[in-house]
Amino acid sequence: MSTNAADPLVALGGLPGVPDAVDRVRKAVDRVYGHRVMRRRSNEITSEAALRGARGSAALSGADWALEEVRRRTDFAADPEARTVGAALRLTAEAGQLLSIWRQSPLRVLARLHLVAAADAGETVGRPRQGGESVDEPLIESVLPGADEVAGRLDGLSRLIIAGGEAPALVTAAIVHGELLALRPFTSCNGLVARTAERIVLIGSGLDPKAICPAEVGHAELGRAAYAAAFEGYLSGTPQGMAAWITHCADAVGLGVRESTAVCEALQRGAA
Repeated sequence: MSTNAADPLVALGGLPGVPDAVDRVRKAVDRVYGHRVMRRRSNEITSEAALRGARGSAALSGADWALEEVRRRTDFAADPEARTVGAALRLTAEAGQLLSIWRQSPLRVLARLHLVAAADAGETVGRPRQGGESVDEPLIESVLPGADEVAGRLDGLSRLIIAGGEAPALVTAAIVHGELLALRPFTSCNGLVARTAERIVLIGSGLDPKAICPAEVGHAELGRAAYAAAFEGYLSGTPQGMAAWITHCADAVGLGVRESTAVCEALQRGAA
């Protein structure tokens, strides 16, 4: 991607297929929010979406556990996979507490997310990596930007978020997600943090205020290979590549909507 994180937001009209993807997601979200079960049991849908979203995010970071295993486990410190699942669960729970801070101080929120995810990583926790520090990040293998570039681009991303603008929530969420993957600003847990930041944008923007449309579910269902391939488009910085990444994120949200719709239908059948 270019070093200016605002470029794709300024030139949305030049991204092929993105306006259609935005419209498709908006309609899908509206449909699930209009489901009759949402009027009475929205808290249950939110809780289930959080659990499924955490499972999906952990799967993309190499801990692909069955949903029921995530649901029943209480010990998340036994091995690396368990710690990854535990981190994803903690991040999902934390996201809702940070919405009011995000638009004023996104870098503070990112630091907090890393602290929550990597609580035992010593002096590197909760701060951008410094020169010479390595990054442990499953799946993402692109060239790692230097610490100075990370600092500059994080500042640009922060200013973009604080300024707001006319870009649809889906597009902003995809850019935040992609930029954090590209930068990998922390020594660990960057994918988990990036996907949680995407969640925060979708919730805080009003697109998904009750957090019932877990994009992480969709990213996991589309698969690690598709996720990495779409991310390569983001890194290219071309209109076609950016459109491919944003459309991939739109598809992920759509699959999250489908997941919660199925939960609504199951609850409805159970109440019948």
